[in-house]
Amino acid sequence: MNNAAQGGIIRAERDLTILLVKPMARLGTIRALYRYLMLEPIELGYIAAAVPRRHRVVVLDLRFYRNPVGAFLRKIENLSPDIIGFTGYSHESSTVKALAVEARRAMPHALIVVGGHHAVVAADDYNIEAIDAIVRGEGCLPFRAVVEAFSRADSIEGIQGVLLTGDRFDTAAVLTWPPFPNVADLPPPRRDLWDPSRYTCVWACERSRPGDSLFPAISLVRSSFGCRMKCSFCIVPQLCGGQHQPRVADEVAEEIGGLRTDHVYFCDDENFIDPDFAMELAGAIRRRGIQKRYFAWTRATTVNRCPELFATWRELGLDAAFLGFEFPTDEQLRKVKKGSTVAENARAHSALRSAGVAVHAAFMLMPESTREEFARLRDYVQEMPPAQCSFTVCTPSPGTDDYKAIEPRIWVENPHDLHDCMHPLTPTKLPLREFCNLYARQVAAAESKNPMRIEHRRIPFKELVRVSLGTFHYSRAFKNLYRDYPRHLWE
Repeated sequence: MNNAAQGGIIRAERDLTILLVKPMARLGTIRALYRYLMLEPIELGYIAAAVPRRHRVVVLDLRFYRNPVGAFLRKIENLSPDIIGFTGYSHESSTVKALAVEARRAMPHALIVVGGHHAVVAADDYNIEAIDAIVRGEGCLPFRAVVEAFSRADSIEGIQGVLLTGDRFDTAAVLTWPPFPNVADLPPPRRDLWDPSRYTCVWACERSRPGDSLFPAISLVRSSFGCRMKCSFCIVPQLCGGQHQPRVADEVAEEIGGLRTDHVYFCDDENFIDPDFAMELAGAIRRRGIQKRYFAWTRATTVNRCPELFATWRELGLDAAFLGFEFPTDEQLRKVKKGSTVAENARAHSALRSAGVAVHAAFMLMPESTREEFARLRDYVQEMPPAQCSFTVCTPSPGTDDYKAIEPRIWVENPHDLHDCMHPLTPTKLPLREFCNLYARQVAAAESKNPMRIEHRRIPFKELVRVSLGTFHYSRAFKNLYRDYPRHLWE
């Protein structure tokens, strides 16, 4: 344990320099996805907003660097930060640990803190010498407490939601989920710490307008936290205690109105699960005369229950909605407790398109998928109305009952390294290389269903080149996915 973390170094209260780091992914699938989807490091924006303004906060997004380790070392040499904080998903955890080792070597007296999704679901994986503290859950309040204690040279031991490493690591605390805070206690994120024009995604819509960019600059907004649903592969309901907490509608509208970008990507777990709040937010946006375009996540059951809600939001600028179709059969949907049927998915798809809202249809593959099941999914997608499609492999989050069920069958030494929802964590029924070939074919075949292709949308030459390169790298990443496994598992 670093002496700084134990409060053993006596210092007067002082202003701190804090470096917050977003890692570069190590997997080719995620790096290929960056070409289509590069989202703001909003989690670091929230953490930064919780830090008192007298401290200097710098955000370093390593996804933009060809040599991310070199960029990181140059940054800490120039800044000499007092605190270095990392965020990371499970597939980024090895990278985070490697960066922490580099940070400890270069800045031995800095406090090194990790947070993010992996810190919540697999905190013990971060219990290494190079890391001082692990922040779990919604990290704003715990990290603020860490900063305030460290600036006074006090011990950070005993702060709720914070685990120390080494001999002070609390193994019992890992077995329980951190408390979910009141959303009223969470600040709006700081966006002044990055250039919003650098963050873009391929923007789906039913009917494009002349001059529309295919890759507009976007901003992430969270209008609510948590989810009440009980999908067996998803950890969110457990982390939020089955709660869904909307923010104050007027505050969300003020945040949206102050954005420097025209396109808003809602990153709620489910935007419209509370229709009264969704209507209230729509009213708050309309009263302010805000003119933005929106992408949101929803469920078929919500769309079918409240179609008028989506007509209202379409008038406000809702261009597209993410729908979790998951599987082409009711039997498969029942197994994961999705709570919807194939017919309900189709009805929701039709309702959204009738309202002028494009659909992003998300599907899942199972590691045990057969050739026949791949063919059934391809046929299903080809027969469905236009949609932007994405395909993941069912890889339950650590902490869920589904993950506990597959854990004895996990076939790689460190499943965290492959936990990007595109790598099978358990043995595939087909030879792995064949599974990946069929996976890549499915991704490529679905491109013909994209509404932008069907409407023959005119694309500026530079964006056309970007799409062509992105398609090539994305398809190749799936075809070569098997190379991320030990060679003896390939065939």
